[in-house]
Amino acid sequence: MRRLLAAAILIGSTGFGAARAAEPVFAVASIKPSAAEVKFEHDGKTEVFPGSVTMRDVTVATCIKWAYELQDSQISGPAWLQSDHFDIMARADGPVAAEQLRLMMRSLLADRFKLSFHRQDKELRSFLMTVAKGGHKLHESAEGTAPSHQNSAIGTVAKGMTTGDLANFIAGPLQTPVVDMTGLTGRYDFALDFTPYLPANERVMKVEFAEANGIIAAAMQGELGLKLESKKEMVNVMVVDHVEKPSAN
Repeated sequence: MRRLLAAAILIGSTGFGAARAAEPVFAVASIKPSAAEVKFEHDGKTEVFPGSVTMRDVTVATCIKWAYELQDSQISGPAWLQSDHFDIMARADGPVAAEQLRLMMRSLLADRFKLSFHRQDKELRSFLMTVAKGGHKLHESAEGTAPSHQNSAIGTVAKGMTTGDLANFIAGPLQTPVVDMTGLTGRYDFALDFTPYLPANERVMKVEFAEANGIIAAAMQGELGLKLESKKEMVNVMVVDHVEKPSAN
């Protein structure tokens, strides 16, 4: 679990289907093999600015998750979607909102990666995220705080995140869909430290998958006041019908 924590992905099922001609496109886009690993990040690093997106050490799955607001377990496709890493810099003609940039990323995936897919509902073991007894321990973000997080070997510090963002964030290391049922609608700052929940003599998160899930669930409740309950749920899944290695810049 060297790439333990996932960067931001939101659970959702809208917008499936190949990119449509009516969707906007980036004015300029560069795709290159990743120059360097982003440490402690399952999904590399994505920075969104008014009118541009910069991604470092990301996979095609990362791009799909960001563009279509999905989690890892909602994507079914070839293994290289999760293993080949790229640096992507894409820019619009002028300042546009993040929602518009997501549509442009969909067009880029269709144009440069020849992505096509269909969707289907599938019953999967999931985690339902709710507020634990005693209330949550999240702190309201200051107005205008941009969403961000910084991972380390023992946790993460996040700002400006919704609970939907958080559900996406932990779905990566849990390798399981996480459904936000907290009912919380704000943006929050929080720190998630796994240290108190690690086995004796462990100082970093290097444990088996099953044990890691228990540690993450315990930390979520102890540090953030949010409970994870395992349950089978119907999840909308993107099934990749066709995808290619990126075309030349």
